[in-house]
Amino acid sequence: MGAVRGAGVIVTGAGGGIGAALARRFAAGGARVVVNDLDGDRAEAVAEEIGGVAVPGDASGIVGEARAALGGTVDVYCANAGLGSGGTEAAGEDVWVQAWDVNVMAHVRAARELIPDWLERGSGRFVSTVSAAGLLTMIGAAPYSVTKHGAYAFAEWLSLTYRHRGLKVHAICPQGVRTDMLAATGSAGDLVLQPTAIEPDAVADALFEGIEEDRFLILPHPEVAVYYAARAADPDRWLTNMNHLQQKWEASR
Repeated sequence: MGAVRGAGVIVTGAGGGIGAALARRFAAGGARVVVNDLDGDRAEAVAEEIGGVAVPGDASGIVGEARAALGGTVDVYCANAGLGSGGTEAAGEDVWVQAWDVNVMAHVRAARELIPDWLERGSGRFVSTVSAAGLLTMIGAAPYSVTKHGAYAFAEWLSLTYRHRGLKVHAICPQGVRTDMLAATGSAGDLVLQPTAIEPDAVADALFEGIEEDRFLILPHPEVAVYYAARAADPDRWLTNMNHLQQKWEASR
């Protein structure tokens, strides 16, 4: 597709799951792809498969190296790396700090490096893998839910601030996706996410449809739009229904 053919693309957390599916799809569309992951072996394997370049390491600190690997120009940045941190408000301070750092601040740090050049050129594309938890919430996972709300808010802010200057922003908000992260959610994921879980390739398909239609909000599970509207229309009713789900989960444990 014209929007990505020849583009320089960075995908973080691309050693597997949604990130690997995005990297494959961009490469298939003719993009030049940098594959980032903390696990260097996994990054190398995906990069070799798609003819890309592996730049392993912490997603917060690889923009410079990835830009150099792409010949100096980044056209698309996919902020996909994330932590599915579970727990309540009582989760340790280190859990909260790490979730905030990976799920929000990594996006902020990348934007700081990329946006000045994008604004000068008048074009750039920032893709944020948020999760439906960023629009709604997820039982049993306070750090994840709160920081994914933050990731969504940052993507929204970028779009409303810079869209008239050529910046395209997409927030991907799937529910369950069959990845290692879903497997790690345990009984809460089994109750809420597994019944409608989709494959990572379906998330990539949804993003590319959104790029073609120039949409900010990407919903691989269309029913999330219904839930989001219900939440906005009657927050107390929505919270009561979610609390019933919480009680069901507690009773099953």
